[in-house]
Amino acid sequence: MALSKTELRDVLSGISGILVTPYDSEGELAPEKLVPVIDRALAAGVHFPVVNGNTGEFYALTTDEAITMAKSVAEMLDGRAPMLAGIGRGVRDACALAKASAEAGAEALMIHQPPDPFVAPRGVVDYIKRVADASGGLPMMLYLRNDAIGTKAIADLCAVEGVAGVKWATPNPMKLAEAINACDPDIVWVGGLAETWAPAFYAVGARGFTSGLINVWPERSMAIHAALEASDYATARKLISEMKAFEDVRAEEMNGTNVTGVKAALKLLGDDCGATRPPSAWPLTDVQQEKLASFMKGNGLIGQVEGV
Repeated sequence: MALSKTELRDVLSGISGILVTPYDSEGELAPEKLVPVIDRALAAGVHFPVVNGNTGEFYALTTDEAITMAKSVAEMLDGRAPMLAGIGRGVRDACALAKASAEAGAEALMIHQPPDPFVAPRGVVDYIKRVADASGGLPMMLYLRNDAIGTKAIADLCAVEGVAGVKWATPNPMKLAEAINACDPDIVWVGGLAETWAPAFYAVGARGFTSGLINVWPERSMAIHAALEASDYATARKLISEMKAFEDVRAEEMNGTNVTGVKAALKLLGDDCGATRPPSAWPLTDVQQEKLASFMKGNGLIGQVEGV
């Protein structure tokens, strides 16, 4: 379904739910395992499911696998919600993935910030333009993980035709405020560090946030979003503090257990989506697993603490 500009702003201002990528026991793609995860997220009201994000282990996938995931998630959504598709890697792979994602039915693209060691800000402008052309002009959300490029470069990126939003994923709310003031007021600035940082980003003008928690507990993500939209920061902070143990597990080992924590939680729920691929850590340590299971039981997500 094609989204109007107003509809796109609305979904970007909601929760961009970053779906995991499921594997079978041999480590091969098993997209069908996402069915209960997607159904749970949509039932809770998650606004914008995202395929091929970092919680989806984008950089552990081949381009062909990423294309398969875009097609599979679009089929599973079946028009029940718009799909945001992650795009990245070398420009030719990015263009191939953008074209395939558009053909699969993505309503917008999330452009990963290129990790190449030799990245020129003006080169990223060209990169984004090529991706946009390959997609046939789908709107784009830029994924900014490094704000060291400076406000001027960020403004240049946001000025590219088709850029509708920015996923701000650096812990610098004052730089975010500066970037917001320097760019087109129609740009939607999305909190890109999940629930924990959402209040700080909201306070300077961001709207909505990305979330990996939605794979496991989408109702909590939705409650936090509702509180922030109502400017009820006290309630939002309380809800976030109650999920601290989950986020603490994900942040360990230099964030190397980020996806591990989500997939381990899904396994406890009975929605086993397989292991993570290296260089992500797998499995959780016994201490990490115990902390996660206690969190799940304490919040009524599972009835028994298993595997500890």
